[in-house]
Amino acid sequence: MFGFFKKKEVKKERTLDYGPIMVDMHSHVLPGIDDGAQTPEESIVLIKKMMELGIKKIIATPHVMLDYYRNDATSINNALAVLKEELKNQNIDIPVEAAAEHYFDESFEKRIDDRSLMTMGEDKYVLFELSFMNEPPNVIQMIQKMRDAGYKPILAHPERYPYMDIDRMRMIRSWGCNLQINTISLLGYYGKPTKKMAEDMVDNQMVDFISSDMHHPRHAQAFEEVLTTPYLEKLLNEYPLKNKMLI
Repeated sequence: MFGFFKKKEVKKERTLDYGPIMVDMHSHVLPGIDDGAQTPEESIVLIKKMMELGIKKIIATPHVMLDYYRNDATSINNALAVLKEELKNQNIDIPVEAAAEHYFDESFEKRIDDRSLMTMGEDKYVLFELSFMNEPPNVIQMIQKMRDAGYKPILAHPERYPYMDIDRMRMIRSWGCNLQINTISLLGYYGKPTKKMAEDMVDNQMVDFISSDMHHPRHAQAFEEVLTTPYLEKLLNEYPLKNKMLI
């Protein structure tokens, strides 16, 4: 009986785009090599949406995961070549490069020692991710090892790790590790606790990079919708993000 008095939800009009960051440096748009786009046609759908929203350059970061996605420089660069050919065929003009999202597994230290980590930018940034279950005990040791090897580590989406808090992030960052949040975390795409942690990271100035972590069209839709949120507006307009360093 009180339904007549419910406030009608008004959808906020989008006034922002991703022009200020220019570079999306974490996505899974290379076709057929991980849990992202499976075909060149699917890749193009995601890339067109990113371009529509203001992205000027894409750095694809397929998973490198011993138990699931045994990618290396050869498989990744082959997939990149396939994608570039499709972009050329469709007259789509956007720079696309490839690095990787390295999983912190038992092979990770060896890849540091072998200097086989795939990097982005002239400063040799390395994107890596942790387990969603628990933090490995030697994270700080591996961060230090990466830096000693000349790499600049970037921890992917720390807001999504349930065991992570601001104090721990501050410690990790103090050892020279950059932190990257997924833009759609600020929309609540991964749930309320992740959204709250992403907002806390913004409030505590703990964000170095933002990116889409684009896998599929649902991510693409959320990537547009999050542009109406105040926290993303703050990041785009007031924050010294490092994405542009990768242009």
